[in-house]
Amino acid sequence: MATTATMSKRSLWGGGAEPFKASYGKLMMWFFLLSDAFTFSGLLITYAFLRWSAPQYEGDPSTFTFSTEYWPIPEKVFEAFPGLHGMELPLVFVGLMTFILILSSVTMVLAVEAGQRMDKKAVVKWMLWTVIGGIAFLSCQALEWSHFISGTDTATISDVVVNGIWKENYEIFGANLTFNQYGPPAFAALFFFITGFHGFHVFSGVVLNVIIFFNAANGLYEKRGHYEMVEKVGLYWHFVDLVWVFVFTFFYLI
Repeated sequence: MATTATMSKRSLWGGGAEPFKASYGKLMMWFFLLSDAFTFSGLLITYAFLRWSAPQYEGDPSTFTFSTEYWPIPEKVFEAFPGLHGMELPLVFVGLMTFILILSSVTMVLAVEAGQRMDKKAVVKWMLWTVIGGIAFLSCQALEWSHFISGTDTATISDVVVNGIWKENYEIFGANLTFNQYGPPAFAALFFFITGFHGFHVFSGVVLNVIIFFNAANGLYEKRGHYEMVEKVGLYWHFVDLVWVFVFTFFYLI
């Protein structure tokens, strides 16, 4: 009986058993994603606290103008669309960004499914489309940042120190990490940090997807007899997409 119990423990804890029927690589990816989820949660909770502790504009949203006193209304900040100057299209461009990222998640699902069928050609095709979707999202985010930084109008700060010089009724244009035309400095600082942090994750995911694409095209995973690496990178890519849903909700909808 003692020998049987010893052998049973060895078979369970000696590396031969897969917890939750997941391989070691998948399990480690889940651990990483869980820790990353805590990081994003902390950032978004911080944004929420500052968002609701700042003075809120309670008048008619159609008459709202940017002020360093009030927290800005998102549809007033993000209403531009590249190439359509002068037109007010609230959240249309960021909606397009969201659609592109979600569509890339669909192509990743198709790549994983093709890998389970050992269909090399389909894996290569869908991974390529996933890479294109990620690059398209990053390009859109670069355009959005450019518009956010350059601004559309001017705002005035009554008292501010600029380069060590006291200024009264100082006009500002666009946004930076010190102050911005849209509202309190914390708004721009959090926007740059959180969307930039997410953008870094998307960039990292694109790099990983490119590596997986070339490995699949060269037949590496076919030689191994499985496409588990596609599944592991797919978990990361789906996580990045899911996080964007929360970022989109916090920054653009509320």
